[in-house]
Amino acid sequence: MTLDATTDWTSAGEEQLGDVIALRRAIHADPEVGLHCPRTTDKAKAALAGLPLEIHDSTSTSGFVAILRGGGAARAGSNGRTVLLRGDMDALPMEEATGLPFASRNAGAMHACGHDAHTAMLVGAAKALCARADELPGTIVFMFQPGEEGHHGARFMMDDGLLAKAAPDAAFALHISPNMPAGMVLTRAGPLLASAETVHARIIGRGGHAAMPHDLIDPLPIACEIVLALQSFIARRIPVADPAVLTITTLSGGTGAHNIVGDTAELLGTMRTLSEATRATMHAAFARIVTGIAEAHGATAEAWIDRGYPVTQNDARAVALYEECAGAVGGGYATMPAPMMGGEDFAYVLREVPGAMAFLGVAPEGSDHRTNPPLHNVKMTIEESVMAKGVALHCAMAERFLARGFNA
Repeated sequence: MTLDATTDWTSAGEEQLGDVIALRRAIHADPEVGLHCPRTTDKAKAALAGLPLEIHDSTSTSGFVAILRGGGAARAGSNGRTVLLRGDMDALPMEEATGLPFASRNAGAMHACGHDAHTAMLVGAAKALCARADELPGTIVFMFQPGEEGHHGARFMMDDGLLAKAAPDAAFALHISPNMPAGMVLTRAGPLLASAETVHARIIGRGGHAAMPHDLIDPLPIACEIVLALQSFIARRIPVADPAVLTITTLSGGTGAHNIVGDTAELLGTMRTLSEATRATMHAAFARIVTGIAEAHGATAEAWIDRGYPVTQNDARAVALYEECAGAVGGGYATMPAPMMGGEDFAYVLREVPGAMAFLGVAPEGSDHRTNPPLHNVKMTIEESVMAKGVALHCAMAERFLARGFNA
């Protein structure tokens, strides 16, 4: 058989669905958080056992890549193209409240972002593609990655040299969404998701008796003024066409007593941007506003930022391929009208390799996708049957890129 645009990946996805659901449920019931998810890794590797894959482990995480070298390229006397498909594996530190029979057994951990489905769909795609390995005109890298939820797992795996084992020419990832109709594929060219950083500030004043504020330097009103000034900066100095979000989520200070002013106040929040230029502007402004306002009131301040994920940038050619393949596997496709301000560490891969991430709707049957519990919610659930389409879409994207690259 020669693989081409008529390959029936839809049927292949359906054939894998039973195993994909079983693996997803096993992972869902046993969630792990962070860069080291050894039980999840073991489950994925067990499901891949016996397939013609080269396994290379990360040295700094529990992640791994599984490499499939197709036979079609070798017969043509070349290595052909290489494509990377990624699935993340880690859960969130939250208590599940779905009531599912396979709900988390591990207190304080839940797969509320769909990584259990991502891993299971990628395993299903690996099985389906391995069944046709002899005709594949190139190499596929299946990237099983922990530590997406704020732990920079993709960057660690890249620093470990795993992408150099078979340098990809393109990279693709799927992310489920319970707030999209089941089976719908949604993405866009350019920025898809924002950079994401954590911002901190500490204002150091001089505490004392609350009845004599004139003798003190009260850090709390200074902190409040800083919060308002940060919002004004975004409203008046950041272009609406290249937006930023800066949300202060915690303002803490005081001693707990009604008549005592404390020495310090602290701010904690998140900063999101859609370009590196605005990201740099916001970094500089945050430090300048925090320290400048504190100094104006006779206080001092410290401001620092924990750098997070870069902007997730989709290549327009990869997005066009998603639109084509979504139709080929029998589902709807829509262009996102605007980026989302969430963050995603697949951005590290897309910074080095052209490609794209797309969302796959998994709204449970009979539900209203607009009001379903969203990602990162303790009651988030999915329509598991849609994972067959996820498998098929992974396969179609890999096959078509290997066959003709980004060319239509």
